[in-house]
Amino acid sequence: MLRNLNIWYITSFLISLVVAIPILTVFTSFFDITGNYVEILKNTFLLEYITNSIILLFGVLTMTFILGVGCAYMVSFYNFYGVNFFKWALILSFAVPPYIYAYSLTAFFENYGTAFSILTYLFGEGSYNQYIPKFDEMMGAILSLSFSLFGYVYILARSSFLYQSQNLIDIGRNLGFSKIETLFKVIIPSARPAIIAGLSLVSMETLSEFGAVDFFSVNTLTTAIYNSWISFDDLVFANQLSFYLLIFILVVFLLENYSRNNAKFHLPSRGGFKEKQKMFINRKKSILFFMACSLVLFLSFIFPLSQMLYWTLKYPKHFFDLNILNLFFNTIYLVILSSIVLIVFSFISNYGNRVTRSKFLSNLTTFSISGYAIPGVILAVAFITFISWFDENIVKFYEFKSIKKIFIGSILGLVIVYFVRFYSLACNGLKSGYEKINRSVDESAYLIGYSKFKTFTKVHIPYLRNSVLFIIILVSLEIIRELPITLILRPFNYETFATTAYIFASQDLLEAAAVPALFLITIASIFILLTSKYILRDKSE
Repeated sequence: MLRNLNIWYITSFLISLVVAIPILTVFTSFFDITGNYVEILKNTFLLEYITNSIILLFGVLTMTFILGVGCAYMVSFYNFYGVNFFKWALILSFAVPPYIYAYSLTAFFENYGTAFSILTYLFGEGSYNQYIPKFDEMMGAILSLSFSLFGYVYILARSSFLYQSQNLIDIGRNLGFSKIETLFKVIIPSARPAIIAGLSLVSMETLSEFGAVDFFSVNTLTTAIYNSWISFDDLVFANQLSFYLLIFILVVFLLENYSRNNAKFHLPSRGGFKEKQKMFINRKKSILFFMACSLVLFLSFIFPLSQMLYWTLKYPKHFFDLNILNLFFNTIYLVILSSIVLIVFSFISNYGNRVTRSKFLSNLTTFSISGYAIPGVILAVAFITFISWFDENIVKFYEFKSIKKIFIGSILGLVIVYFVRFYSLACNGLKSGYEKINRSVDESAYLIGYSKFKTFTKVHIPYLRNSVLFIIILVSLEIIRELPITLILRPFNYETFATTAYIFASQDLLEAAAVPALFLITIASIFILLTSKYILRDKSE
């Protein structure tokens, strides 16, 4: 039995260590010697990068709070026309990555863009450009990120609102609060942990965003990291910038964990919980709520989807010029391969933690799953740094053949970094499922002669099949949308829908970017609809 425990312990330890290597690489690279670019940047644009990152973060957090909490409040507390449709339709914003939203926003409002064409069609020739608003640089980046990311706040706030007792609303009424006062003084404070968790996820995604801020030419720390490596070939300074950004993100990550761990989610009980009933409202307010939710749905999903569809139909040449099947198979191949790797190793890690009950192993796993909070640019650069160091100091020392080509610019390297980036999703997803399996089930299996491996394959895996399905869909959605990791580490001429859309957009060929973007949105929407039964489940279900 001790031997079996050692195998599970060592395997789980190695998995967590591999995931933690990029994080450790960023920390250790902080003390290396940089090139001349560091002095140039410090004397010129570094303050601008930091300031832009802070402004972008503040703007996105403000908008996502208003959109997410506002929509969650309406669909959770009120009965109005279309409420059952909006409760799941509003999460479709996840299907539109910020960089694709940025393409749509620019194309619609630019000079002689889609808005100009619509006004010309409706009212004839005219000087409409002077009246069409322009969303460039910072404002464009804030809008693109906000409408793409508010779903994090919406889902978590709605989940918290569903479990709030009617007693809270009654308390507000007894104190003489209006509905607005009850919202801000009673309902939102009681949902604070969930809202903070959602805003923390938005913070991580905002600080790690590359495609949208690069498109709008907003200089942030993420673009500085990318430029340090790509434009100035200063991998060490790229890692040092990554260190500063990583420290900030890890602080946000720890605050999110602290809020979640200390939150008390009060479930229905016989004592003091009173089932909340949705409030019926008059026709005027019902129409107002319907219009508000419709506007958010339109701006966050229908607008970018329509823009991509419009371009695809208007310029069919770009559709036939692309090898759609090749892009589809490249994308799906990465999804399937990465999902299998993530599920297999997450199972091993979780079961290893379960049978060994090691505090050290548990803490190492907790540290390693913070990889999800690290921007894809940082992970890609850290991976290249580690492989280069290993090749120079270990492989060449023993006179082995260089391993750079095996890991850098290869499918293997891509899958490894995907594994590090999304290990948190898979590991935590299975962990939550494992927490529902009582340890007495394991003891019963041992009593009837099952080995630990047989218990793992015959008891745990069948029991967790729904969790596995959910994780596969969630990971697939993330990989389809992922841009910087794929862009940096993909093999030569290996393109996905995301990289193809980005390459066309970076060459100012937005019409050509519409076709891969449209397919990306469509596939992502299908995955979102498949996951909606899990993430929008009511407490009665």
